Amino acid sequence: MKILTIFGTRPEAIKIAPVLMELRKGSNAVISKVCVTAQHREMLDQVLKVFDIKPDYDLNIMFKGQDLFDVSINSLAGLRDVLKKERPDMVLVQGDTTTAFMGGLAAYYLKIPIGHIEAGLRTYDKYSPYPEEKNRHILGVLADYHFAPTSWARSNLLKEGIPEDKIWVTGNTVIDALQYIVNRQTEMKSKQFWNRYFEEKWGVNLPATYDGNNSKLILVTGHRRENFGEGFENICLALKEIAEKRDDVVIIYPVHLNPNVQKPVKSILNEQRNVYLIDPLEYEPFIFLMNLSYLILTDSGGVQEEAPSLGKPVLVMRNTTERPEGIEAGTVKLVGTDKDNIIKSIMELLDNSEYYESMSKAVTPYGDGSAASRIIDILKGHKDCAIQ
Repeated sequence: MKILTIFGTRPEAIKIAPVLMELRKGSNAVISKVCVTAQHREMLDQVLKVFDIKPDYDLNIMFKGQDLFDVSINSLAGLRDVLKKERPDMVLVQGDTTTAFMGGLAAYYLKIPIGHIEAGLRTYDKYSPYPEEKNRHILGVLADYHFAPTSWARSNLLKEGIPEDKIWVTGNTVIDALQYIVNRQTEMKSKQFWNRYFEEKWGVNLPATYDGNNSKLILVTGHRRENFGEGFENICLALKEIAEKRDDVVIIYPVHLNPNVQKPVKSILNEQRNVYLIDPLEYEPFIFLMNLSYLILTDSGGVQEEAPSLGKPVLVMRNTTERPEGIEAGTVKLVGTDKDNIIKSIMELLDNSEYYESMSKAVTPYGDGSAASRIIDILKGHKDCAIQ
């Protein structure tokens, strides 16, 4: 059985990596091939290095100023040639990126079976997240194997008419990847290494953030298209007010390279003494910061899944989420991009210890770190190994 795995962005690479590591353990019965589009170039390469992934094909489609049309056209054309050459028995795609969508579409055009990892997430608002909501939804129509991370995701697929015997609840592979990295970052050696890394590279004095009573680290990430403009301005104004009011807070914000993010963030927050605006981080130092943080403010999907596994409350700067399990479990709260609501929610976590404990100790709903092995077992025909 020949499996071709297609991905192109950092989040996909993180979530695909545990599956590829399982395939490496495989037998002669499975041939694993990897194709990357490099929809994200530099950020993708960082993850490939961490997990020692060596693609068989690299389409290298990224160029400055690319839009969704460029990514779609160039991915589809490049994948056509790869798929015609390899003729795999199965194509694996992950999540909701344009690369994943084009990978599924290319496989469908050539009548190759499709396995969709992280299937079934929905907001049912086609512009939130955009374009990811419809990318994932259409993949649900095209796919033959649906690997749902949770029972809620499975229920969405069933409502849409996907046959029950084509859906398996596996947990989310992001937890597999997270556990792998955290296990590598052990004891004081890693702390000392990352202390030096952040101090020498960014001028950030991390030891001050270890004491949860006197200096609390707020980690911020933001990049979503739907927040461009007023949304990001409101987010930054809220962070500025928190930083001015609270001497006991340190805010670290790895700022996405998109000019729509860079401009408001740097114009509003650049002069704040206790706000560190740094470049986007590689996966390993980012996981270290997540593990060190007091709370996390994000509009990312993956962080909503990762942070609860580390016991970190998550405030999500979106009005909808395709991952409501965290909200139901009490580990995640939607705060949107309203300035006052963001400030109120952060202050509540800073000042109300009981509320903080309730969020930080809630049980994560996203898996146990064995999702990748379940997916491979299912592909090998052991279809009764999914989570019941």
